[in-house]
Amino acid sequence: MDTDRDIGLFGPDSVTWRVHAEPILWLAGLRALYLQALHPRVVAGVVQNSNYREDAWGRLIRTANYVGAVVYGSTADAHRAAAKVRGIHRRLRARDPDTGEEFRVDEPDLLLWVHVTEVDSFVSTARRSGCPLSDADVDRYHTEQLRAAELVGLDPAAVPDSAEAVEAYYQRVRPDLRLTDGAKETARFLVAPPMPWGLGWTPARFGWLGVSGLGFSMLPRWARRIYRMPELPAADVTTTVTLRGLRRAIDTLPDRLTRGPIYEDAITRAAAAGDGDTAIPA
Repeated sequence: MDTDRDIGLFGPDSVTWRVHAEPILWLAGLRALYLQALHPRVVAGVVQNSNYREDAWGRLIRTANYVGAVVYGSTADAHRAAAKVRGIHRRLRARDPDTGEEFRVDEPDLLLWVHVTEVDSFVSTARRSGCPLSDADVDRYHTEQLRAAELVGLDPAAVPDSAEAVEAYYQRVRPDLRLTDGAKETARFLVAPPMPWGLGWTPARFGWLGVSGLGFSMLPRWARRIYRMPELPAADVTTTVTLRGLRRAIDTLPDRLTRGPIYEDAITRAAAAGDGDTAIPA
């Protein structure tokens, strides 16, 4: 395959490229982490195996690079990145916080929870912040993301492929979710991680408190209830208004500050391939 013309797993005509062109999706990553921490085995696997306390920002960047490679990389880039992740997960074990049973962190039900919370966070954040996505677009996004699910080792037939299927999945899994010590530890860490580049207790710290609070407020109401947070009047409306204002503010920034090299390389390859309209709609 000509890698200079390889548009990867999705391409410029996909909903996936439209959604992930939104810089505000950094907030979606926070929402996903808060959600993922509510699954006892998933959070146990992270807490028992990860150095996220010492390398929080490095881990965040690596995760963003992985998502970028899958979404915007060439086909080879996506498969190479996924093979590396599968190899790491294959070696990891953790112990159930309740039973003490050892389990693999790449068990299908755990991978499925991580996948669903991630893609749901991406598309819901994009839409809620004002990205013009119809119901059909959202369903198409979930269907497109079956390719990403397969990369991490999931059977696409077992993965929700629409907004309705995602909601049904959440209804099925919710009885297994709870606020474990691992979830509390993760949430506290997301609120107050060590700041990079010596920023410490500077205005950046207080800015992050606002960002982490916004990420938490984006959770579904049922998830906020599990975290035992009081429900404030008009909380969801306030969050949506804030997200839309933030997206408009980000849109005023120069592209060089919001578009990374993976994205730019994808646009170049798509133009070389002559595949669709490479100007991704705002």
